[in-house]
Amino acid sequence: MNLLLLFDYIGTFVFAISGTLTAANKRLDFFGATMIGFVTAVGGGSLRDVMLGDTPVAWMRDLNYFWLIIAGVLVTIVFGKVVMTLKKTLFLFDTIGIAVFTIIGLKKALLMGINIPMAVMMGLASAVVGGVIRDTLCNELPLIFHREIYATACIIGALVYLLLNYLGMNEHICELATVVTIIAIRIVVVRFDIALPKVELKE
Repeated sequence: MNLLLLFDYIGTFVFAISGTLTAANKRLDFFGATMIGFVTAVGGGSLRDVMLGDTPVAWMRDLNYFWLIIAGVLVTIVFGKVVMTLKKTLFLFDTIGIAVFTIIGLKKALLMGINIPMAVMMGLASAVVGGVIRDTLCNELPLIFHREIYATACIIGALVYLLLNYLGMNEHICELATVVTIIAIRIVVVRFDIALPKVELKE
C-alpha cells in the first residue's frame, strides 16, 4: 500500500466521522447518520469520477472504502464522547484528508488529459464536495462558503503541486509539499481566525 492510498483511507474514515457528527448534532436516526457519513466521505470523489467518465466510481471498485465508512459511523455512534475530545486530532486528519483528496483528484484529471484549470477544479471537488453535500442535507450553509479558508487552501496546494511538478521535482516531494502546504494554511487560518473578505453590497 502506497502512502497516498493510506492517507486516502484515513481521509475517508475521518470524513465519515465528520458527517456522522453533523448528523448527530441534527438528531438524525442511525440510517440518516449512516447516509450523511457516506456522502461526506465519498461525495467529492464520486462527483469527480462521474465528471471524468471513470465509472464505476472508485469506492464501488474497492470494498475497503465501504468498510472504512461503516467503521467511522459506528465509532462515532458508540464512542461519541471520546471522539468529541479528539477534535484537534480529527482536525489534523481531516486536513490531511482534503490535501490527499486534492492531489488524487488533480492527478487523476491530468492523467486523463484534462486541462490544468479544470484539473485543479477536480482536485477541489474531490476535497470539498462531500462536505457541501453533508451541510446541505443537514440544512446548514456549507462551511466552505462562509467561515474558514478551506477550499482556497486546496487550490493553493494544487498550484504548489503543479509548480513543483513543472520544475521536475520528484513525485513524492510534490505530493508531500502539497500536503504540508494545505496543512500549514489550515493551521494558520484556524489559529489566527483568518477568513476571506465577505461580499457585501451597499444600497
